[in-house]
Amino acid sequence: MWETGGYLGLFLSAFGAATLLPLQSEAVLLALLWAKQHPALVLLIVATAGNVAGSLVNWVLGRYLEHWRERKWFPVSAQRLERVQHTYHRYGRWSLLLSWMPIIGDPLTVVAGLMREPWWSFLLIVTLAKAGRYGALYLMTLGWV
Repeated sequence: MWETGGYLGLFLSAFGAATLLPLQSEAVLLALLWAKQHPALVLLIVATAGNVAGSLVNWVLGRYLEHWRERKWFPVSAQRLERVQHTYHRYGRWSLLLSWMPIIGDPLTVVAGLMREPWWSFLLIVTLAKAGRYGALYLMTLGWV
């Protein structure tokens, strides 16, 4: 049970951390790595899968966000939305390599959906970014970097 709970907890924390919720998954990953009760590669895969799945939720939200643009409760002004769209056009899909970063990464995945980034390129680039972050964290944990 502990094994399943560890993986499930890591997946859920990584999923939540990738959404717009203010959560962190790194501490859970580090605790599980230090405990050495799970294969490290499996932990990295589970964390990456959870984080990418959360980012995909953001992408889906972005795809449908503009439908409510004219509503009073819409969280972004028209000018701000235009600026964001212009910036995404300027840097393109490769800006998704920054999706691992705190503060800007989660909104960036929403913007990618808003900008109609194809799901296949979104998943490829975001997976590379998220796996790279967790891989770097793993290497630093082991003292290899």
